[in-house]
Amino acid sequence: MKPPTAAFGCNTYSYSLSHSAGDCVVHLAGMGFREFELMMVPGHLWPQDVDAARRKALRRRIEALGVKVVTLNMPNVDMNVAGLAPEMRCYTLDLLGRIVELAGDLEVPGVVVGPGKANPLFPAPKERLTGYFLAALDELAPLAKKAGTALWVENMPFAFLPKLDELMEVLDRHGNPDIGIVWDAANSYFAHEDLGQSLRSCRERLKLVHLSDTNRWTYRHDAVGLGTVPFNEVPAVLAEVRHDKRTMLEIISHDADRDILASAQRLTQMGFAAPAESMPARTTM
Repeated sequence: MKPPTAAFGCNTYSYSLSHSAGDCVVHLAGMGFREFELMMVPGHLWPQDVDAARRKALRRRIEALGVKVVTLNMPNVDMNVAGLAPEMRCYTLDLLGRIVELAGDLEVPGVVVGPGKANPLFPAPKERLTGYFLAALDELAPLAKKAGTALWVENMPFAFLPKLDELMEVLDRHGNPDIGIVWDAANSYFAHEDLGQSLRSCRERLKLVHLSDTNRWTYRHDAVGLGTVPFNEVPAVLAEVRHDKRTMLEIISHDADRDILASAQRLTQMGFAAPAESMPARTTM
């Protein structure tokens, strides 16, 4: 019998201050996970700290476990592709370029990108911020293609484009079909979207689904059951839009093993299931 974790991928956010990425993948593979999203945090995984030899060693370690890294993700509180200061945009694009290169070296399909943030007290006009975002895509998308990976933009309630319809309009305006969407259930819910409508709106670009819990007054990425996200609505819509990839648990907790396992169990009871293909995991090194 498959463990409940077999239905899901696992984001490494909760382990980013305590484990290296390699050790974290080994630990989570031992819990039954087979797909991962690695966070870009110094001490966990950071492009400047991982030379060519270490990249090869990490890729071999992942391959030996029989698991897969689906995405690399940078905590977007630390950077801003739509910042008004050109120095911030330059810094952000340089860092994202390094992450894209790392994704290529690790054979990771996607790099998670945020649209950028506005000043919450005195935001610049949306068209100006949109121009910065489009310019970032113009610079990063060719780098991603050359590296053998792709940009996957996430809906984020703190971004200047907080809702899916706004984000999709801008991506359609940009026109590059290779740019995907990471749909985050907690982010969509916190932005007061209808989850089904939001998911349907991005079906043509949908690459990955993030799952965590929150309420609508304090932004969280909690264990399932600690917030009010109506997860039971999601499986039927995923089937409708024919998204048959593993969903990714993005639980942020100081008791991560317990809360991630409990979340997997609760979501399984709500109808979330593993994809049809089977790939036995090897959890020894």
